[in-house]
Amino acid sequence: MTVWKTSMRNFFAHKGRMALSAVAVLLSVAFVCGTLVFTDTMNTTFDKLFAATSADVTVSPKTAKVDDTPENGKPESLPASVVARVEKAAGVKKAEGAVSSMAVTVVDSHNKNMGSETGAPTIAGNWTQNDLRSMEITSGHAPRGPTEVMVDADTADKHHLKIGDELRTIAVTGDIRARISGIAAFKVTNPGAAIVYLDTATAQQKLLGSPGVFTQISVTAEPGVSDTQLKQNVTTALDGPAAYKVQTQKEAAASNKDSMGSFLDVMKYAMLGFAGIAFLVGIFLIVNTFSMLVAQRTREIGLMRAIGSSRKQVNRSVLLEAVLLGIVGSILGVAAGVGLAVGLMKLMGAIGMELSTDDLTIAWTTPAIGLALGIIVTVLAAYIPARRAGKVSPMAALRDAGTPADTKSGWIRAGIGLVLTGGGAVALWATTRVDEASDGSLFLGLGVVLSLVGFIVIGPLLAGVVVRALSVVVLRFFGPVGRLAERNALRNPRRTGATGAALMIGLALVACLSVVGSSMVASATDELDKSVGADFIVQSSTGQLIVPQAAKALTTAPGIEHVTNYKVLGAKLTNPDGSTTDEDVTAADPTYPQDLRRKTVAGDLPAAYGKDAMSVGGDYATAHGIKVGDTITVAFKAGETAKLKVAAITSDDTSVDQGAMYLNTSTAERYVPADKMPKNMIMFAKAQDGKEKEAYAALKSSLAEYPQYKVQNQADFKQELKDQIGQLLNIVYGLLALAIIVAVLGVVNTLALSVVERTREIGLMRAIGLSRRQLRRMIRLESVVIALFGALLGLGLGMGWGTSAQKLLALEGLGVLEIPWPTIITVFVASAFVGLFAALVPAFRAGRMNVLNAIATDG
Repeated sequence: MTVWKTSMRNFFAHKGRMALSAVAVLLSVAFVCGTLVFTDTMNTTFDKLFAATSADVTVSPKTAKVDDTPENGKPESLPASVVARVEKAAGVKKAEGAVSSMAVTVVDSHNKNMGSETGAPTIAGNWTQNDLRSMEITSGHAPRGPTEVMVDADTADKHHLKIGDELRTIAVTGDIRARISGIAAFKVTNPGAAIVYLDTATAQQKLLGSPGVFTQISVTAEPGVSDTQLKQNVTTALDGPAAYKVQTQKEAAASNKDSMGSFLDVMKYAMLGFAGIAFLVGIFLIVNTFSMLVAQRTREIGLMRAIGSSRKQVNRSVLLEAVLLGIVGSILGVAAGVGLAVGLMKLMGAIGMELSTDDLTIAWTTPAIGLALGIIVTVLAAYIPARRAGKVSPMAALRDAGTPADTKSGWIRAGIGLVLTGGGAVALWATTRVDEASDGSLFLGLGVVLSLVGFIVIGPLLAGVVVRALSVVVLRFFGPVGRLAERNALRNPRRTGATGAALMIGLALVACLSVVGSSMVASATDELDKSVGADFIVQSSTGQLIVPQAAKALTTAPGIEHVTNYKVLGAKLTNPDGSTTDEDVTAADPTYPQDLRRKTVAGDLPAAYGKDAMSVGGDYATAHGIKVGDTITVAFKAGETAKLKVAAITSDDTSVDQGAMYLNTSTAERYVPADKMPKNMIMFAKAQDGKEKEAYAALKSSLAEYPQYKVQNQADFKQELKDQIGQLLNIVYGLLALAIIVAVLGVVNTLALSVVERTREIGLMRAIGLSRRQLRRMIRLESVVIALFGALLGLGLGMGWGTSAQKLLALEGLGVLEIPWPTIITVFVASAFVGLFAALVPAFRAGRMNVLNAIATDG
């Protein structure tokens, strides 16, 4: 009970000093809990949606996949006769054919794309009774003919559509122009998909290219018949599971969810990774806080020891304070995490992915994980200071506050730090010497961990060297005040090292990713300059295949020398060594070697576009012992089997089309039926000499009716690549900002506790003539130099990581190393302002101290 009372008294006596550490715990726990609540809510949203849209039993083609965009633009289908067979199965109340396709684009009368900008699909299909499970018609009526279409309410609201407006649905078989006859609202949350409904005959003909076919059959059970029993009955009626896929509602919903699973998992674990970084930074703040509190209470602890407190009791007292800190910070963090999740949902709604707070999901595990993490991390961080407190002897009651440095332990720490840092440097060097990127990733990870831990451990030693060097450049211009700031920063190297290390972690990651991102852009730009001969590239930003009518419009544009088709076909290859592999092969026009200049290691690439010929990549040829002149058996998944002669082997020392296997489009057409032939994934165009501007304008004009496609010249393509990587880096920097905020709090806390520790000293300096302005400047300069110390270490470490990572990218064809010096310099200079900001409150409080009271302070 005495230990508990002592801990409570000390905790509340120093509640102001604990506040910033509590904020660090709060932020870290909030990030974890917010991520869990947000992803759980997304799972709940999709679970409800998929459960509501799935029939009791669903019958679909055996090879159909939920998330596949069909190569030929037409989804897999089954004949309408199957509906009658299913209806005859025992326990079937109703069976109806459904049509659904995601290979469509819907535009309004102003030619504006109605699809989502967040990656959610645009879906076109027919209206069925099964749709009433998840939707209700709120105005108008379902489509009754080819000139009518119904749209979902979310899309109508977002794009201000009303009954009577015209929509154009673009599919591979042509355009469908129809006016809105009705609007249907979701009964559950629609995460952002745009949905249009056509009448059944139009959907079959225009989406599937044939009457009397469906993409699936929705089966409703008779009362009292379970989904499992109904599935067995339907499977029996269809002569077993060989020809069709039969799924219960739960199985269909799970299949749909699996298609989303990888996206949700990547988002979840990426965000948790950044939360982990914030926790790591927070550890330094907590360690610093308790170390300084223990040092300042040395005399008090000595008195406790003198009157009979044991080491264990002192130790437990400090750990109990950490538990209290962890509990308070974690509880507030859990609550803040729920708020963060709601904020993320609102943000997703602003960019087009709708998530309703009605589906807000807070599993019991979320607060449990948040509390456990917050308390455990806080206690672990306070363990070393607690042990140090337990070692305080009763004689410390006779000394001034503060404990002398342990020189022996300092040398041991420095030795361990040098060994770890050296090991990290060796691992990073080994990364640059591997021949395979997969082999180097292990060395890179080991190098990052060892060098980071090494820099953290060796921080106090580095502080003595780096702070002195920085002081010469930064502080000496401020005269005696600058000298005092330097000595204060050097007074406790361990504290300065830990404070700088917190900032170092976040900035190291910023520098590393900046180097990697800049190198990727520079490498890709260099590769484009060297290898891309086409003047223009045409593709969809959402991954939609190029519909035939758009491809035809491109070929008729004036000022064009040639247009190249580019299709990707799935195939099973049987190699000369007898091995078989599933590969994608590229069917392109003979002009493609002009559009993309590829090096060959053997043979002649244009010859690969001859009759029954092909090329293979260098790595594939080496793996399977393939030489020019060998024959490969190619079984096209959408057609027949061909025996193709290898006419060329291309180099894989590239980042564009690496490993691609080429053949002539006409060769593919001989073995793949026209209705199964894939549509163009991308198209290339070459302008006539001197007509580049006219051709650019003509191509854009020819695709004006098809807003889902972009015409880009090489400058456009490079800029888009730069923008995409820039956007990704900005997201990462935003997530890293949390760790940097926690690090800034660490600087604030260190300075605040340092000011308290030096209360008498500050009073004496004020008494002998130091002005308030000079005092505040001294503290601000101390903060600046600590921040610059952390920034210098972090940026240097991050550039080392980034340079090593780029060597691995070079093995994948991205061979240009580019250090983004403007970004590095900006971050370094910004760190000085971070230091100034962190010092505002501590400097203000120090300036307001009463001189006499400060001098009279005990210890």
